[in-house]
Amino acid sequence: MHERSSVGELADRLRRELDRYSPGEKLPSSRALVERYRVSPVTVSRALARLTAEGLVVTRPGAGAFRARPRPAAAPAGDTSWQEVALSADGATDLVPRSVDASGVLVSLAAPPP
Repeated sequence: MHERSSVGELADRLRRELDRYSPGEKLPSSRALVERYRVSPVTVSRALARLTAEGLVVTRPGAGAFRARPRPAAAPAGDTSWQEVALSADGATDLVPRSVDASGVLVSLAAPPP
């Protein structure tokens, strides 16, 4: 078995088992996971790191790994309806055409006379 696949397989197994633990509850020690799944300590460490990156597990040095508490739901996006109205194609015919005279900008950006 390749290390990459064993890390993925262990992460998948642990992910499925997380439902047995309450948020904040301690997971089995790395040593226990090594013995249970017959993988190397590096594989356990990488699988836990993957679950930590996914926000499913929290690790505390010297204390172990714990099931992460659920993240609060993201705040709803602000009201953007004004953008839809301003950018809609239907209302574009009612708008006054705009133009910008860039001659003043071009003069100020031009190189100074020699």
